[in-house]
Amino acid sequence: MNDNEIFERFPDFIREYIYSHSWDSLRAVQIAAAKSIFGTENNLLLTSFTASGKTEAAFFPVLSLLWEDMPRTVGVLYIAPLKSLINDQFGRVGELLDMTGIPVTHWHGDVAASHKKKLLEEPRGVLQITPESLESMLINRSNDIPRIFGDLRFVIIDEIHTLTGSDRGNQIICQLCRIAGLIGHSPRRIGLSATVGDPERAAAWLSAGSGRDTDIPAIPPEKLRWRLGMEHFYIQNPAYDQTAERAQNMSLPDAEHAPSDDEEAGALAEIDAGYEFIYDCVKDKKALVFSNSREETEYVTATLRQIAKKRNEPDVFLIHHGNLSAALREEAELKMKDDDIRAVTCATVTMELGIDIGRLERVAQNGAPNSVTSFLQRLGRSGRRGQPPEMMMVFREEDALPNTPLPQLIPWELLRAIAIVQLYIEERFIEPPGHKKMPMSLAFHQTLSVAAASGELRPRELAERVLALPPLAEITKEDYRTLLISMCENDFLEVTYEKGIIIGLAGERLLSSFKFYAVFKDSEDYTVRWKSDEIGTITTPPPVGDRFALAGRVWEVEELDVRRKLIYVHPVEGKMEISWPGDYGEIHTRILERMKRVLEEDAVYPYLKPNAVKRLAVARRLARSTGMLRRSIVHLGGYSWCIFPWLGTRSFRTLRRYIAANAHDFRISGIEYEGCYYITFKMEGANDYDLARGLAKKVAAEGIDCSALVGEGECPVFEKYDDHVPPSLLRRAYAADKLTPHEAEKRIEEIFREYSDEAL
Repeated sequence: MNDNEIFERFPDFIREYIYSHSWDSLRAVQIAAAKSIFGTENNLLLTSFTASGKTEAAFFPVLSLLWEDMPRTVGVLYIAPLKSLINDQFGRVGELLDMTGIPVTHWHGDVAASHKKKLLEEPRGVLQITPESLESMLINRSNDIPRIFGDLRFVIIDEIHTLTGSDRGNQIICQLCRIAGLIGHSPRRIGLSATVGDPERAAAWLSAGSGRDTDIPAIPPEKLRWRLGMEHFYIQNPAYDQTAERAQNMSLPDAEHAPSDDEEAGALAEIDAGYEFIYDCVKDKKALVFSNSREETEYVTATLRQIAKKRNEPDVFLIHHGNLSAALREEAELKMKDDDIRAVTCATVTMELGIDIGRLERVAQNGAPNSVTSFLQRLGRSGRRGQPPEMMMVFREEDALPNTPLPQLIPWELLRAIAIVQLYIEERFIEPPGHKKMPMSLAFHQTLSVAAASGELRPRELAERVLALPPLAEITKEDYRTLLISMCENDFLEVTYEKGIIIGLAGERLLSSFKFYAVFKDSEDYTVRWKSDEIGTITTPPPVGDRFALAGRVWEVEELDVRRKLIYVHPVEGKMEISWPGDYGEIHTRILERMKRVLEEDAVYPYLKPNAVKRLAVARRLARSTGMLRRSIVHLGGYSWCIFPWLGTRSFRTLRRYIAANAHDFRISGIEYEGCYYITFKMEGANDYDLARGLAKKVAAEGIDCSALVGEGECPVFEKYDDHVPPSLLRRAYAADKLTPHEAEKRIEEIFREYSDEAL
């Protein structure tokens, strides 16, 4: 099919939509999607850069086929990881289908029951839903699934890069397979993302259990047009140039940058030089300020508001993260969409995904993203409607004391940011999707879900149904038997007189809460209220009279209702820190390897601003003079040593545990580490050569047995339902999914080779 034939295949309402948006032609991703959807019965993986039109690429041909042959039930199931993304797509798809009579229903925890009731009474059209709400349907309306989805044709999964390899993404695959079993056929699946590192692996995940091949159209890569900058500040350094040019101008990635002496001039920062720089970067612009955690987001929001007050300028700062109330999040989304409002939203990953927030002028990043994927998603939030994306990364660092150890003198975040950018510029590298071999928490969850939806089952029947779900297929029958026995012993399941299995009392308690539907870890949060307004949630309630930060402001506790988990507050002036539980993601080995090259090479990166250029130069001189680039094991003085492995999170963890397991042989003690950057330890009676040779010899003879690195007394709890899984299974799952031996083995060999190479 050529472009004209595709356009003519679209019904009038789609062509009218295209005309009304002044599109001169269909985009490459839209043509490729139409050819696959119209011309085959395959699944489809659409990977194309941000704002390339992937949503329309999927919906145009899908809705065309529905229009030609209207399904008797819900015809399209759209699954997205965020409520805000569903709300956004609900409006966009609703506009497209406005005059067609095809209904669009959005369904999640914040949607009114009356809206959902209409779909249940007459299931038709497009249903947009979260994985949690879909789980609730499968448990509570199992017998109704054929009536709701009996003629389901397509399942569209958005932002699949956030789902592949995670329990939540695997939950979706389980759900789709269970629905297929209930309705007697497997609908076609369409996956959407701007950032997929290994399309073949992502396609295998998308198609698991569907019985269909998956098309992966080759979309021409975008030409890089970025406006990117990085600047560095010492927290104690009051010097700061407040001129507009310093903060507002950015360098293109390929532009030359030669800082002049004038750029070093500065006035005194009144609050914090790094945060004042961020403030001026986004001043008078519609912008996002990203941080890597809710804590950092809260603090930067409060600081930017503090700067605005100090300068007698309007407070235009909004905040968006998962612990805020729906009303506050929606306020930020609506104001960002309004082209007449110059608002700045400080956000976490919740604003990273494909919510349409109109023409965003700039993104600021507080610190370095953890991954190339995250960097591209955040950068892609700006620069829509023909303009190049703009991002300024700002790094704040404590000024080192004279006795600061070598590992703490390296600007790891600055190096990580440079490595991430260079990997994409040079190789178009994006992290590949993850894969879990033993997702035991998900197995626990799906066992309860299947048992609740199906009623009494024989143990063999239950095991066959659960282990037939593709994400759980690598769990052995023996391991699953261990899980089932434990669930029965702890009353999550109950064995009947007829030797069947039903839900036990403990299982009923779990299932009675709406929180069961989610497989991601949550906390017992307290809801914070001011008068009639809901502000958000916090994990630990402070006593009456104490203060805490939330929504970028400080609140004083007036009343604490522990039984109902409510905290009543009033606002006060000031700024405070707050913390939530959670981890900040894994870093790929390729990033660490590229960080080492950043220190080794003399390249001048055009996006570095003056302070960042100076900071990198100092780090390079230090790295070369200390020998840490020639040899990975470095003597810090006395009995103190350090290893710089240049390994990603899982391989670093494996190496660290392997060294700890062999510590006695080398009289090693006091092992400490920072992220995945370095390991420090005390070593008596041996030297670096002995350590490198000994480890290499042992690895060459035996390899690394990951199961031996997990102690018998350990109970590694990471996922939501791990507390209910036998510790023996958790240890096996940790060894299989949290440790990676091959890179660690190779790195140990390379560390020993550094000595022979230097001798040559």
